[in-house]
Amino acid sequence: MKFEKLISLIFITLLSCSMAMAQQVTVENKMDSAYIYIGQRMGITIEVSADKGKNVELPIYDSLQMIVPGIEYLSCARPDTQFINDGKRMILKKKYYVTSFDTALYFIPPMQVKVDNKVFKAKNLALKVITFDVDTLHPEKIFGNKDVMSPPFDANEWILMIWLSFIVVIITAILLYVGIRLKDNKPIIKRIKLKQHIAPHKAAMKKIEKIKEEKIWQSEDSKEYYTKLTDTLRQYIKERYGFNATEMTSYEIIQQLEQINDQEAIGELRELFQTADLVKFAKYSTLVNENDRNLVYAIEYINQTKVEEEVKPQPEEIVVEEKRSKETKFILISLVLLSSIVLLAVFGYLMYRMFYLML
Repeated sequence: MKFEKLISLIFITLLSCSMAMAQQVTVENKMDSAYIYIGQRMGITIEVSADKGKNVELPIYDSLQMIVPGIEYLSCARPDTQFINDGKRMILKKKYYVTSFDTALYFIPPMQVKVDNKVFKAKNLALKVITFDVDTLHPEKIFGNKDVMSPPFDANEWILMIWLSFIVVIITAILLYVGIRLKDNKPIIKRIKLKQHIAPHKAAMKKIEKIKEEKIWQSEDSKEYYTKLTDTLRQYIKERYGFNATEMTSYEIIQQLEQINDQEAIGELRELFQTADLVKFAKYSTLVNENDRNLVYAIEYINQTKVEEEVKPQPEEIVVEEKRSKETKFILISLVLLSSIVLLAVFGYLMYRMFYLML
């Protein structure tokens, strides 16, 4: 009795171990479809579930190898691996593509997988291959194989066209610009020169020297003299103190200056502006010595309020009318016309190539 119990115990243990091993590895396979048409491609997916770290060997077929007579192997996809149960288990999937050129019902034997050199089999599969219905009454509708179709768009053929188009646009813009500048007799390239900025008091004294040279105050009409003298002072005050004295009345200028200058300088300047307003608006006649005195007032005010400053040359755009000889202008116009002809030829070539490529 003891011996029989021992044998039973050993048998149960072996059976449990084999069942545990069987549960550790599972192999499944499935087809995309149960039937296909002649020459149609179909996929068979095999899925293996095993513990992580197991050495799994999936089936390998050669190109155009017959899995079974009538079922031809074409290609396969890359294996896909997934981990489950916190990374303790892994699932491997791989798809094989097959086809057939004979109508029949094919039996596909189980696909075999090795896990740690132990063979596991999937289930049996069956594939039905069917043919197309052929209209034998109208054979003219049956066509042969088509020729290899060319791609609708080849980038290499269009690269030259694209670059030529950019060049045409750029040259066209340059020709239009040069043509307009030549027509208006303006320089093709704007000239930028450094112009020395003159300090406000120096610019004002230069204008006053010019007034003295012209001796305007000695004429009977003093309006022009006082207009130029007050305009010079207004411009000086604007540049010296920063408020728009050229657009203000004499009274507004004096009020603004009272907050800046001393009363003695303002008093003389007030007298000068009052006399100028009487001459310009009330037809007041002045004497020569009165004109001389107001000129001195203007010079003294500028000297009392001037500020010596170091001024650096500043770039200013100077409008210079380009003087071209007839020969130079003729050469430039000829170059523009010649470039236009070349441009038209390139544009015509572009249109021809574009029409040819689109056919």
